[in-house]
Amino acid sequence: MIDTTVFQDKKAVYYTLGCKLNFAETSTIGKSLKDAGIRTVRKGEKADIIVVNTCSVTEVADKKCRQAIHKLVKSHPGAYVIVTGCYAQLKPDTVADIEGVDLVLGAEQKGDLMKYLGTLEKKAHGEAITTATKDIRKFSPSCSRGDRTRYFLKVQDGCDYFCSYCTIPFARGRSRNGTISEIVEQARNVAAEGGKEIVLTGVNIGDFGKTTGETFFDLVKELDKVDGIERYRISSIEPNLLTDEIIDFVSTSKRFMPHFHIPLQSGCDEVLKLMRRRYDTELFASKIRKIKQLMPDAFIGVDVIVGTRGETPEYFETAYNFIKSLDVTQLHVFSYSERPGTQALKIDYVVSPEEKHARSQRLLELSDMKLKEFYARHKGKEAVVLAEHSKPGMPMHGFTDNYIRVELDSEKAKDNQLVKVRLGDFSSDGESLLSEILE
Repeated sequence: MIDTTVFQDKKAVYYTLGCKLNFAETSTIGKSLKDAGIRTVRKGEKADIIVVNTCSVTEVADKKCRQAIHKLVKSHPGAYVIVTGCYAQLKPDTVADIEGVDLVLGAEQKGDLMKYLGTLEKKAHGEAITTATKDIRKFSPSCSRGDRTRYFLKVQDGCDYFCSYCTIPFARGRSRNGTISEIVEQARNVAAEGGKEIVLTGVNIGDFGKTTGETFFDLVKELDKVDGIERYRISSIEPNLLTDEIIDFVSTSKRFMPHFHIPLQSGCDEVLKLMRRRYDTELFASKIRKIKQLMPDAFIGVDVIVGTRGETPEYFETAYNFIKSLDVTQLHVFSYSERPGTQALKIDYVVSPEEKHARSQRLLELSDMKLKEFYARHKGKEAVVLAEHSKPGMPMHGFTDNYIRVELDSEKAKDNQLVKVRLGDFSSDGESLLSEILE
């Protein structure tokens, strides 16, 4: 039993870098601290505890983590500093050496942060507590609302794929998950709180079931039965794990939205082989055709990495032309970053930083064109939008079922309310559509 008397009236500040999964996990950590009597710091207050949940997907991410820690330590002098997340798992000693850091927790320990806090006494040097990647076994449940209307429900963690450019399997461990019954219960709790939309998140969610003998499709079917949840969105899912039966099911479901996020990484088969991806461009294209055949208005986001080792100019042109041919909505473009210990470092051909930037810009321009064309096709159509509270001074907005960002009249729409609208022209920011709320 943890003695929580030392935590009474203590204040904590949280800082998260990286993916939606990290944000969900930070929220769960925050709830556990709140239950022990630790409240979140208010504006202008000094925190007693700092929790930083880190990312390590690129060298830039590592740098941002270090900068964030330094800034928080300076802003909250004397605070007890805990660092967790992917960077903490991969480089625990490096993080422990950062001035002001007291405790570094790895992937296996993150979900039990409370039991490592002790008396919150500052240390002369940071202490790192981690588990070897091969021994990471624990699945820590997480479901968070954060500062948005939608909830993020963690269904899976870890990855068994070991793509040549990626360190995530070393940072997160092997693929593992909770049971369908446990996750369905969490969804029911969201509904009981009044939540209407859930995003299913994880590291490789299509691989769900490795530790329980179940499948992601089984999970989707059971979640679809939960009363009170109006919308589910499936976060990033590998194309080889996005089965035809899942696509068929989503096309007929009233709760699973016509919204997909599918990592391509390269539109060139030779580069996909160098990346050790588990599909080719023909399989990827077939998934897009299947989705669009059944759901012509589906939003499809695609991840692309540019400038990976081995991506010659000819290979990039092949990739660009393939991506251009796809009926997708938006590209999420990332520049390749060297990661220590990855197999990609054995590939000789290196793309210069200048060329990476040029290739990124071309793909970003292509993405902008595809997104605007997609939005423009919906002008004049009726849609249902889930309204989200806006930041002070900003107009209220929300998203349609197929993830079109819509600006709303705040006098006619309320937070977490489903409203019927007619879609209009682009708003002043060019990233959403104006709408008329229909009575």
